[in-house]
Amino acid sequence: MRLYSVLSNEYKLDGGAMFGNAPKAVWERWLPADELNRIHLATRALLVITKNETILFETGIGAYMDSRLRDRFGVDEPENKLLGSLKQKGISPAEVSRIFISHLHFDHAGGLLSAWREGKESELLFPNAKYYVGEKAWERATHPHPRDRASFIPILNQKLEQSRRLTLVRQGEEFSFDDLNLSFFQSEGHTPGLLCADLRYGGERLVYASDLIPGRAWVHLPISMGYDRFPELLIDEKNTLLTSLAKDNALLFYVHDPEIAVSKVQADPEHNTFVPVAPLNELIIG
Repeated sequence: MRLYSVLSNEYKLDGGAMFGNAPKAVWERWLPADELNRIHLATRALLVITKNETILFETGIGAYMDSRLRDRFGVDEPENKLLGSLKQKGISPAEVSRIFISHLHFDHAGGLLSAWREGKESELLFPNAKYYVGEKAWERATHPHPRDRASFIPILNQKLEQSRRLTLVRQGEEFSFDDLNLSFFQSEGHTPGLLCADLRYGGERLVYASDLIPGRAWVHLPISMGYDRFPELLIDEKNTLLTSLAKDNALLFYVHDPEIAVSKVQADPEHNTFVPVAPLNELIIG
């Protein structure tokens, strides 16, 4: 079995929104802002290749946006960068068999769509893949709250449903693919029913936590995003997950960190928090 971090398109979001109630004097030490107060963020997928399956965990933001939105979010590449990243690993879109999406916000699921073209509607990529989304995350995407309505892509919801390849994951459901055992830590703090994928393989453990812990800076317990619906609940969820990861000496995957793909974590009891350790800018296993 092989595991890789693969990059999708990069983008920029307001630093204050990404760090919630943390002051700029604190968060800018971790990620400096541009002249529009935006910070540079990656969108990073996890590629897992087993004997019989080629599996993606998320697809990043992609390049489905028109020029106006691309300018707003600082998406500079006009093509879907994920496709190029997969090609470097010898994988074509048609070879991907399963795609797990933690939630359907545009910066995690936009890479499912083809790049924007004048006068043409974006189409679903990965023609042979089965798509997996949590039941609660799907309900939120198809019936969003006014607060987060702009975070979803209505055309994507429609195309996923029309594909007849969409599976809604029930709470507590688990999967096995060859030597990979997959369960989920379900989070409610960022958005309803966010699925943090918990992978067990060959005695090792890796968690794709998505927006529960999007990068190294958010390992620090008090740090949350302005986009989180219940910040205090999210911090409690982080504490539970990080305690488990530290105990198991497991890897934590970062979807948005601009430099680091994975790290391990350890408790910092003096400051009542956790810290990332042994960071890697790319994941290559197998």
